[in-house]
Amino acid sequence: MIGVPPTTLAPRLTPQAEGPWNGLTQASDAIAGVVLVTLPVFVQAPWVRLAPVSAGLFTAVLVAVGVVLQQRREPQLQDAGALLVGFAGSWLGGCLFWGWCRLHPIWHLPIEAFALPLAITGLGGRWRLGCALYLASLAGTAATDAAIAITGLMPLWPQVLAADPLAAAPLLQEAAQRVLDPASLLVVGLAGGLLLQGCRWLWPRGPAARVASAALATTLAIDGLFLAAALAAPRFSGLI
Repeated sequence: MIGVPPTTLAPRLTPQAEGPWNGLTQASDAIAGVVLVTLPVFVQAPWVRLAPVSAGLFTAVLVAVGVVLQQRREPQLQDAGALLVGFAGSWLGGCLFWGWCRLHPIWHLPIEAFALPLAITGLGGRWRLGCALYLASLAGTAATDAAIAITGLMPLWPQVLAADPLAAAPLLQEAAQRVLDPASLLVVGLAGGLLLQGCRWLWPRGPAARVASAALATTLAIDGLFLAAALAAPRFSGLI
């Protein structure tokens, strides 16, 4: 689900003995994945709309803090540093697309995937938590974009984003209503089911896999909330 064959990913993410704090560790992994996938929705999206350059430059701060933390001796700080670096990759991709290319949905996934080779390579090293987070976020983006394309909604994307707020709201609501068509619901349901199966497969396979599982599950939840907002109150969806 996150960009490499299971036979390659699973051995690298095999859980090690985690002692009596196994439950707490699992909760921390899940919380990290949830927070770092949710943060762009509430912080990055409005920031990029107002000041895309400063939002993009903030990537350097994330990377610097992550590298410093990763050099510390405490395992928890090392993990936090790796996660921040992985998060920085997703953050920069989002800034580049939503700041300058948002009217061209065909470039969404390629821009977000700019660090894909580094992330795959890093799964076997000390940055594996961050790499897993980045790859899971990318997989969630790919699934969402694929569902939009298959359901025929992609042409509405630039129309919604190019319109003024008053005109964009009904366009976004129309797009959301088309998702409720039986054929579109089937596509969305299949995509969601595949992601959920991916979450279940990843969860027992160690800390990095748990972070990825939580990130995928959070992507599903955010997509669901976005659809509900687009149907009920498109102006508050965060897209317009």
